Amino acid sequence: MNILTEIWSLLCEMSPYLLLGFLLAGLMHEFVPSKIYTKYLGDRSLRSVVLAALFGVPLPLCSCGVIPTAMGIRREGASKGATISFLIATPQTGVDSIIATYSLMGLPFAVIRPIVALLTAIMGGAMCNAFESDDEIIVVRKKQGDCCGKEDCPMPDTSFSTRLRRALSYAFGEMMEDIGKWLAVGLIVAGIITAVVPDSWFTIFQGNTLYSILFVLVFSIPMYLCATGSIPIALALMLKGLTPGAALVLLMAGPASNAASILVVGKVLGKRSMFLYLLSIISGAVLFGFGIDYLLPREWFTVPVAQFAACHEEGISLFSYLCTALLLVLLLRALLPWHLLGGHSHHHHHHHHGEEAEEMSSYIIYNVEGMNCSHCAENVQRAIAAVEGVEQVSVSLHEGTACVVGSPSDPDILLAVESIGFRAERRVAD
Repeated sequence: MNILTEIWSLLCEMSPYLLLGFLLAGLMHEFVPSKIYTKYLGDRSLRSVVLAALFGVPLPLCSCGVIPTAMGIRREGASKGATISFLIATPQTGVDSIIATYSLMGLPFAVIRPIVALLTAIMGGAMCNAFESDDEIIVVRKKQGDCCGKEDCPMPDTSFSTRLRRALSYAFGEMMEDIGKWLAVGLIVAGIITAVVPDSWFTIFQGNTLYSILFVLVFSIPMYLCATGSIPIALALMLKGLTPGAALVLLMAGPASNAASILVVGKVLGKRSMFLYLLSIISGAVLFGFGIDYLLPREWFTVPVAQFAACHEEGISLFSYLCTALLLVLLLRALLPWHLLGGHSHHHHHHHHGEEAEEMSSYIIYNVEGMNCSHCAENVQRAIAAVEGVEQVSVSLHEGTACVVGSPSDPDILLAVESIGFRAERRVAD
């Protein structure tokens, strides 16, 4: 039962900050125009690289959701350097994960984490501009004056109350659905490390920056970790003796890359861009990991962790209990497969195509591989909606399909989906 106790303690400590972070992320998603992310990223300059990193740091996108978003801005004309910068900065942080970092690991980590993400992204984007050519941008034909294809696409005359409702729906619906399962994985792993793994297993790493960093890099580069889910794991490893620098490496390299994102970057942007992408993440993580351990006072990072352990001994406040109860209700609502129980999910990407197809006079269904979150589905829907001949499109995340009404050509549809990092094929009629 020690594992459940540790998980419960971590969740209670994080819940008030997670709720606040989700709320701010929802407001940012709804009220910050998406066009701002593509307007200034087209030229091969340090300015576009810096702006891409600045845009990416506060965005609440995981390393899964950031891939189609980055490929989308690339498709709209962003330079390779700006795209790589966005890819590196965005999944490492987010307004939600920055606040959650403060909850468990203290102010120094919460401040340094976005700064390191920003600098690493700028380094990666600048390297890409210096050593990689920037031609062959894939541009899919767009219909002039059309909407992006989203059913809830905000119009200029939308009321504040409607947009606020959409922000709350995104924050406590879609974000909960995307991040919730990975947060649960992070809490479970942290609980196991804290309660089950003996301290003697980490004796070789205690106080040793080089071994600690190499150990963390080996499993964090290929494994999927979201920015929020990596926090309890980093805390657990620090409590077992790993250095603050190694904890920072986990917070950086874990969310910034995984096996799937590496393959997509190589496929869409090229092998050289993939190499520079990985090189900047690894070298940046090692550089800043050593910097924290040897240039900054260790007490900045160890004291908040010790204070967390002390608060854990004292007990949990009533406010934290209430926030945890609310968070659990929202997580259950987002994660339970309501569509299998005869109900409907809160998000239109989860609707079953059967009822819609019956109402469509002519439709084509495509199987889409690689969608893992609502951001993936949104970007697939947006990309297909921009293809000439598409009148209507509905994307189902759970079924991995796109139902298209109209008369588009198959190559245009497949190219649109491929250009943002996914693979599609037309479903053969039964």
